[in-house]
Amino acid sequence: MPHRRPPAPAANVTRPRGTFRQRYDDLEARRTALVARLRGLGGRAEKHPGHNRALKLLNDTFRKAKLTQRVAVLGAAAWLIDVLEKVTMTV
Repeated sequence: MPHRRPPAPAANVTRPRGTFRQRYDDLEARRTALVARLRGLGGRAEKHPGHNRALKLLNDTFRKAKLTQRVAVLGAAAWLIDVLEKVTMTV
């Protein structure tokens, strides 16, 4: 076919992922940092329903998820903590 482009060579390049243990430890460190951020929000945030959901994401959901899914769980928890920070600062 005359107008067909060859596939981009960068699509076939993969970056080194590290060992399973390294990835596991990195995710645990990120989870610990997010839990500390959540605990640091104080009493006003603890009354918000999103606080309990963030704790559930960081504990139950995180523990039940596979290693590759844990990245998305941490992203959702980080977003929720960002929202809680904004909500509790403006109220």
